[in-house]
Amino acid sequence: MNKPAVLVARAVFPEVLTRLEQHFQVEHNQADEVWSRDQLVARLKGKAGVFTTGGERIDAEVLAACPTLKICANMAVGFNNFDLPAMTAAKVLGTNTPDVLTETTADFGFALLMATARRVTEGEHYLRAGQWTKWAYDMFAGSDVHGSTLGILGMGRIGQGIARRGAHGFGMKVIYHNRSRLSPELEAECKASYVSKEELLRSSDHLVLVLPYSAQSHHAIGPAELAQMKPTANLVNIARGGIVDDAALAQALRDRRIAAAGLDVFEGEPKVHPDLLTVPNVVLTPHIASATVPTRRAMANLAADNLIGFLVNGKPLTPLNPEVLAAA
Repeated sequence: MNKPAVLVARAVFPEVLTRLEQHFQVEHNQADEVWSRDQLVARLKGKAGVFTTGGERIDAEVLAACPTLKICANMAVGFNNFDLPAMTAAKVLGTNTPDVLTETTADFGFALLMATARRVTEGEHYLRAGQWTKWAYDMFAGSDVHGSTLGILGMGRIGQGIARRGAHGFGMKVIYHNRSRLSPELEAECKASYVSKEELLRSSDHLVLVLPYSAQSHHAIGPAELAQMKPTANLVNIARGGIVDDAALAQALRDRRIAAAGLDVFEGEPKVHPDLLTVPNVVLTPHIASATVPTRRAMANLAADNLIGFLVNGKPLTPLNPEVLAAA
């Protein structure tokens, strides 16, 4: 009996490929080339499944060109590269990798918050440039983290992880806004208080964005929202590019309407808005919040488990559109 054919769209851990090859005919991309849309479609033809990493766009046009496709397994918790309604209409399952990256991403979110508040990037650039010749009372004086107000926009698993770190580790007052309020038990665990978005913007000393990207959350932080923040506030985005209006943020940073920002995600990444590269008061990282070896390995294995679970056993672990299963 022939094995189903699957495509692995980017380089992954070799042992994950070995696992997949036990069940499938695998076409891989260990050279880690970034394919054009046409190149991706050409390789998807005849495939039953694809292992994606968040950068490969799967939409109605791609689906129409690849009628054998049954599952797209994202090695990411976010899935804004999937047109999920189009996939559902085409009876193609989407899966993602929640939970396994929660604590690692929360760690990084807090690292980015600390680096932003304490002006770590600015200080390092200053030192490397040989400009450090004397001490000064206000040299790279940033803002305190301990005892300050931590605001979180989006209070899913990662947001809760950041809240726990802030409240329990740094004695921060935690406030949050979310589409739906947490249970009293979870609020108590996180020591977090629910507020309106306006209050969140107005009161946060450090505002961390952890909400999923959607048409509704596009530019959730734009000129109007930045204008409501304290001039001493710091903004951290570990969610998705497009949630922040990067051009407006760069201007707000240049004008010191907010103190600083820490960004791991960007509109149109891997391209970065050029204005963000010319302001000093921003910490920039290349979408690496989940980047530890154990976590990336767990993400890759969960994506593989979804391919195997669905195409071999009919039981994916983390379906995004389970109605496809019901219709099968």
